[in-house]
Amino acid sequence: MTAAKKATAAKAEAKQINDAVAVGKETVEKAVAATKEQVEKASDAALRGYDELATLNKDNMDAFVKAANIMSKGVEDMGKAYWTFAQSSVETGVEASKAMMGARTITDVIDIQTDLMRNAVDNAIAEGTKMTEMAFQVTNESAAPLQKRYAVAVEKAAKPVAL
Repeated sequence: MTAAKKATAAKAEAKQINDAVAVGKETVEKAVAATKEQVEKASDAALRGYDELATLNKDNMDAFVKAANIMSKGVEDMGKAYWTFAQSSVETGVEASKAMMGARTITDVIDIQTDLMRNAVDNAIAEGTKMTEMAFQVTNESAAPLQKRYAVAVEKAAKPVAL
């Protein structure tokens, strides 16, 4: 082989090597760019997911606080209603005792006692019904904010995760 042919062959080999290096470099750059793009998408999705989760948790806590406040107010109202009923019952009992002390016959005492018991049973049934209705109302009202948050959670869970 002559020196000219050797030089041409060396140049051709060098060109092939340089072309291979250029193709390899281009492939690596494309792979790095694609990876960078995917990492950025995943990071954005993760941060967006974190923000959504933080908002969801805040809204859930707000709902729990609202439900607790409704329940607390309802229990307070029920306590006041019960106290009013108890106080009224005591006053009615005192009035009946005074009336029995002023009765002239045993028949009058029995009539006063019968009326007192009849009224006491009727009032107890009415008050029990009222307290039951109040309890159902308080339960439903305090559960409403939690039911709304549950619906939101189910809706979020049903959506596919987007990356």
